[in-house]
Amino acid sequence: MTDAAERTHEVVMAGFGGQGVMLIGQLLAYAGMTEGKQVTWLPSYGPEMRGGTANCTVVVSEGPVASPVVSRPSVALVLNGPSLDRFEPVVREGGLLIVNTSLSHRPVERTDLRVIEVPATAIADELGDGRVANMVMLGALLEATGVVRSQSIVQSLRQVLPERRHALIPLNEQALVRGAAVVAAG
Repeated sequence: MTDAAERTHEVVMAGFGGQGVMLIGQLLAYAGMTEGKQVTWLPSYGPEMRGGTANCTVVVSEGPVASPVVSRPSVALVLNGPSLDRFEPVVREGGLLIVNTSLSHRPVERTDLRVIEVPATAIADELGDGRVANMVMLGALLEATGVVRSQSIVQSLRQVLPERRHALIPLNEQALVRGAAVVAAG
């Protein structure tokens, strides 16, 4: 394995449409570019957007990315039960599975993965806005992998969110911190 391959993160993010899956994928890609890394972002939508399935694949690498298509991701971040059912089987052996336990009500079956359970929706509700569950999960991903710095995500929020939504950036920062804290607490 080359040095660049060792520093490549192939991440699939999945949930229902409306959970902000595409947003956190874009943020990860932008943050990677901010840090001078090579990135790809590939969205995939179900038959409906809001309420249907949505997932995206993000590759962040120190070296060139051969393809945005990833069949065996090193990381899966799943925001709900159907996404756990769909993506648990495809994570590569020894990979990482981050599960929103607030909306995934079964245990992970595979024993060859590192599993991080995050009650992301419950944490987001504690913060006062259930819509930031995606950012809680992203914070967990950052803490678990070090793929990019959280400051790069916050900088990317300023680029991705429309100006009228910039008042939400502090809440999103809090959500990142809370997600990271779940991982740090082990």
